[in-house]
Amino acid sequence: MQPRPQHGFRPVFCTIVPPHVLDKLSQSDDPDLAGPARRTLESDAARRTRRQMTTLVPSVRTVPVGTKSDKPERTLYDCRNGTQLPGFKVRSEGERPTQDASVNRAYAGLGATFELLLKAYDRRSIDGNGLPLTGSVHYDEKYNNAFFDGQQMVFGDGDGEIFLDFTAAIDVIAHELTHGLTQYTANLSYFGQSGALNESMSDVFGSLVKQYSLGQTADQADWLIGAGLLAPRVQGEALRSMKAPGTAYDDDVLGKDPQPASMEDYIHTTEDNGGVHLNSGIPNRAFYLLAAALGGNAWERAGQLWFDVLTGDRLAGDADFSDFARLTVEAARDRYGEGDEREAVRKAWSEVGVPSA
Repeated sequence: MQPRPQHGFRPVFCTIVPPHVLDKLSQSDDPDLAGPARRTLESDAARRTRRQMTTLVPSVRTVPVGTKSDKPERTLYDCRNGTQLPGFKVRSEGERPTQDASVNRAYAGLGATFELLLKAYDRRSIDGNGLPLTGSVHYDEKYNNAFFDGQQMVFGDGDGEIFLDFTAAIDVIAHELTHGLTQYTANLSYFGQSGALNESMSDVFGSLVKQYSLGQTADQADWLIGAGLLAPRVQGEALRSMKAPGTAYDDDVLGKDPQPASMEDYIHTTEDNGGVHLNSGIPNRAFYLLAAALGGNAWERAGQLWFDVLTGDRLAGDADFSDFARLTVEAARDRYGEGDEREAVRKAWSEVGVPSA
């Protein structure tokens, strides 16, 4: 196997709520729903453009260098409903909890992600070298999203009508932080199938962090992404379902979850960077099928294989689903031989219509 092509370092702007969801909300006749959605879309578009323009230019905000420690180095900030990042420092590593639940949840979620990477995969922070983890809460007013901007995590409070506080779901925190892990490893481009793989990686490890923190086996987990984010008025469970893509919500305002579960329903679109939040349902379901087939703790064998491929030297930045599937089969052979794991990987990809040979 030839080493993967080396691509330029490309930090991207990644959000947990897909643009198609916010676009649907923005068309509501209810100004309490449409207003925050429109402002969130505008804010995200502006930040995405700035990220693209400054990718090759050093940022004014530099990330401090960490040490290879077995302990995280977390710093939390409060934007006080403004948009200047990182905001006002409110909690540093080792300090006691504050009276702000959002700060404490973000602090715990960053720590849980650090712990899974360390305990399960012997990796110290997202860069492997103890990179400090930074988060900002209370970003903007009624901001309906959370994002990783290439340097730090940022959480909105939600509008209270459709979305609640974005620190409420630990898998959302881990999802966004995993974009940083991908950035420091395979650096998957954020378009088309490689972009959908990028999103799927964040869903996979977001779910694994939740399962690890709750002590859940694969059959006990809900395999939902963003459970607890939707307000009571919304008819739905979460933003996405890895077990059954396309079933997370079915609501008069949000519409029906459009994620496909197999290549048969793959969505060809120019929106959302080629449907990165939509088609990620396909590799998501493949991972769920593998974890369910292997049983036990999903972060062990199934998660290990995905981690091996993401952090190895053979996954190209522009990889498609079949490239990734083939590498997971090879990773299963390399780690476990010609046993049940390798066959389970092949079968999982086959069930979602992705060739792995």
